[in-house]
Amino acid sequence: MHQVGIGVVTPYDFALDRELWRWVPDDVSLYVTRLRYAPLPVTVDMAVHVSEPDQVEAGAANVLAVSPLVTAYACTAGSFVKGMAGEAALVAAMRAAGAPAAVTTSGAMLAALAHLGASTVTTVTPYTADLTTGLTSYLMEAGIEVAATAGLGMTSRIWSVPYETTAELVRSADCREAQAIVISCTNLPTYDLITRLERELDKPVITANQVTMWAALSVAGRKAVGAGQRLLEA
Repeated sequence: MHQVGIGVVTPYDFALDRELWRWVPDDVSLYVTRLRYAPLPVTVDMAVHVSEPDQVEAGAANVLAVSPLVTAYACTAGSFVKGMAGEAALVAAMRAAGAPAAVTTSGAMLAALAHLGASTVTTVTPYTADLTTGLTSYLMEAGIEVAATAGLGMTSRIWSVPYETTAELVRSADCREAQAIVISCTNLPTYDLITRLERELDKPVITANQVTMWAALSVAGRKAVGAGQRLLEA
């Protein structure tokens, strides 16, 4: 079987490699690399640190030897913290490294919402209030209305959050005005929640890792794997 490659650049604390792979068909390989470690809690300062274009350019260069068709920057906060211009700068940095195509989590989020026709959302994050506000600002800059938000206030070990904690936060934050739910952070496990919550709430639920893989695989000419997930079937 001929393998297609996708490069993935993640923050140093990313712990969900296995979740990314669950969206990937058998003829695609992920080449994951991490940014340089820094002893920082998950705050705005960390998001700024992991969004430095020179770091992301170096990360993208790390996977070039194996010829990925597209490279994805898999970090929501790092790709929204400097607004839409900051997101564009990260795409440009990966292209400058030699990536033939590049996507970011926050850019993919906007593409997914456009694909679904959703212009008003509820956001759910594991973040502190300042980062959650940063996500709202990014979405509003892109013309997306944010009807409600909820966050867990966490600054570490986000990968350890149980599914049910996230599900309860989504249920509590959902409102009638929201056409879709956005669950932020590539370090927050979501794969097995999506279909269940979409059936329960009767609206699309998109998540950081889902949109990252959906966008990168689309560029590579492949379809993401996720039975019953509305984004993948739209």
